[in-house]
Amino acid sequence: QYRVLIYFVYMCLWAGIVHENVKMGSDGESDQASGTSSDEVQSPVRVRMRNNHPRRISNEDINKRLSLPVDIRLPEGYLERFAMNSPPFDKPLSRRLRRASLSEIGFGKLETYIKLDKLGEGTYATVFKGRSKLTDNLVALKEIRLEHEEGAPCTAIREVSLLKDLKHANIVTLHDIIHTEKCLTLVFEYLERDLKQYMDDCGSIMCVHNVKIFLFQLLRGLAYCHRRKVLHRDLKPQNLLINDRGELKLADFGLARAKSVPTKTYSNEVVTLWYRPPDVLLGSTEYSTPIDMWGVGCIFYEMITGRPLFPGSTVEDELHLIFRILGTPTEESWPGVSTSEEFKTYNFPQYHAEPLVNHAPRIDSDGHDLIAKLLQFEAKQRVTAEEALHHPYFRCLGEQVHRLPDMLLHKAINLMI
Repeated sequence: QYRVLIYFVYMCLWAGIVHENVKMGSDGESDQASGTSSDEVQSPVRVRMRNNHPRRISNEDINKRLSLPVDIRLPEGYLERFAMNSPPFDKPLSRRLRRASLSEIGFGKLETYIKLDKLGEGTYATVFKGRSKLTDNLVALKEIRLEHEEGAPCTAIREVSLLKDLKHANIVTLHDIIHTEKCLTLVFEYLERDLKQYMDDCGSIMCVHNVKIFLFQLLRGLAYCHRRKVLHRDLKPQNLLINDRGELKLADFGLARAKSVPTKTYSNEVVTLWYRPPDVLLGSTEYSTPIDMWGVGCIFYEMITGRPLFPGSTVEDELHLIFRILGTPTEESWPGVSTSEEFKTYNFPQYHAEPLVNHAPRIDSDGHDLIAKLLQFEAKQRVTAEEALHHPYFRCLGEQVHRLPDMLLHKAINLMI
């Protein structure tokens, strides 16, 4: 067994500066030129000072000015050039100037990162462990191959467009994007393992209290997404990353979708089979945030027991496993199910629900109540992520955890396996 020290560490990374009474663009930055024409892209170091009394500028000033990591290494001589030639600090940078300055520091350049070990390979991308020359920190380099005629896969476009706006301690951070002719490289913070690997390392027997801490972090990240109307749509242990400090972070937003995008229906070809809710298995394309909550229930069970709850091999097999444990749904337990053509086609046997305590004896009564509220047949009856965070199951964590800022270091919890 491992002796683990788990912390809630929420670092205030990439903090932005709010400027009042300034016309802002769609990304929250000024559209004003800050000393250059709208048709030119110049580095701030080439823009003359607007006053005759340049102030002494520190690394911290530049980090705040450009929303940089606190541990970044600026190029040699950059601080002096910035101090001599940057626009006044009371004037916001335009988007063009900010991008040019970031490029001068080294962002967006492949040579800024050292490729180390290969971590995995999928249909569209290969992931490498790497190191940033800017911070000397480890990073994960997700190289997405670009087809000549098709360009970037839609999954990559979705992941970038969503993650650039999702800044939370329980969501993996996208540090940089590098675009070349043959490849799109996404640079993420590096985390040592995923939840599946963590469970394997524990011999599939996790400490019950650690299960509670990981579940709370999962719900916290998910509640943040859902408040912003973002559906993850692919929750599974392999997409939940964990570092050596015990921080759990949602990752792989390739199937994620912004619910705010106007559309009547979504695809039902989402969510890995074992974590897909029954309404989607039966063909529903009209769903919202409850699609993720079913997966949370399945992951909760898997952490506490060390085995997947519904490991089906086909859609029909998956539904059989669900109904065998939770009981075949009726009009009382799932209004409208009897009129579903898909449901009638399968002609399922009449299974009776089995007490979940028989399958997961290590969960206490509060835990059983929570998992039951997560695994509801009818989507609108499932508990929300925000509601689940305040469930009595987490009472022992104290009220302070509900006041943790999204990114700020606030509280540490020591745990042992």
